[in-house]
Amino acid sequence: MADAPTPAAASPAPSAVRFDAHAARRALERLARQPQPPWLHLEAARRMGERLEWIRHQPEVVLDWSGAAGVNTALLSAAYPRAEQLVWREGAMTSAAAAPWWRRWTLGGGAPRSVESGGIQPGEAGLVWSNMRLHFERDPLPMMQAWHRALAPGAFLMFSTLGPGSLSLLRELYAASGWGEAHAPFVDMHDLGDMLVASGFAEPVMDQETLSLNYASPDALLAELRGLGVNAAPGRYPGLRTPRWKAGLLEQLQARADREGRLVLQLELVYGHAFRGADTGPKVEAQTQIALDDMKSMLRKPGRRQ
Repeated sequence: MADAPTPAAASPAPSAVRFDAHAARRALERLARQPQPPWLHLEAARRMGERLEWIRHQPEVVLDWSGAAGVNTALLSAAYPRAEQLVWREGAMTSAAAAPWWRRWTLGGGAPRSVESGGIQPGEAGLVWSNMRLHFERDPLPMMQAWHRALAPGAFLMFSTLGPGSLSLLRELYAASGWGEAHAPFVDMHDLGDMLVASGFAEPVMDQETLSLNYASPDALLAELRGLGVNAAPGRYPGLRTPRWKAGLLEQLQARADREGRLVLQLELVYGHAFRGADTGPKVEAQTQIALDDMKSMLRKPGRRQ
């Protein structure tokens, strides 16, 4: 059962986790070659879509920042049929890694368009939607900052990702067998909330739920995991595993089956939403001119002595 949504407290954001970015990139490229996203990503999108009912804001521009982790055009079109749909594509990031962040947009359902040819401008999106993409990042903070730049004041963000309650079965097995790290660490939802605050978001709310998946055999479990990603932990075994090792893995997994012969794998789904706060007050530069009426309005704000 999902925990009740909890407002995130403002505190310093944690540092980046230990992570092999190249391995994550290979996993995203493999996901992009699949005919459709993994069922888990589709299910996470469906559950995240139910949370849209909490939001009254009706965006005119919806930006899907899921990339190769799973584009959810049909779901977003059903929720916001009048909104312009934009898709952030993994390939754009790969081919233009050194380009400014705003050059990494493409128009959903059409040919790629850059800002110069009429694409989205920074601060124009009414909703940034990112489904099951964030756990492929070594450091979530820069991506959150890019989300913030993309949103208009008062617009909102919704995302889903994997939390540290995921894959405990594999972690315990690898630790007991001395096989190194089973996967790269997942960031706790409270730390993600802190990162949202550090990125400039207002009113971040985080919640989570744990899915228990049953498998009839170790082979079925491993086949599913291969479709979801890759071990991006720097402390993983550096070489190729042998058939003998795989046989040992299958044996160890089978030994952890329940009385009915089923293997239970838990995945923690973390959901977050936050608003980009409205910009208030004039921007102060080296030299700033403020109209007299604006100055009077600022002095009349609550909390100021008249």
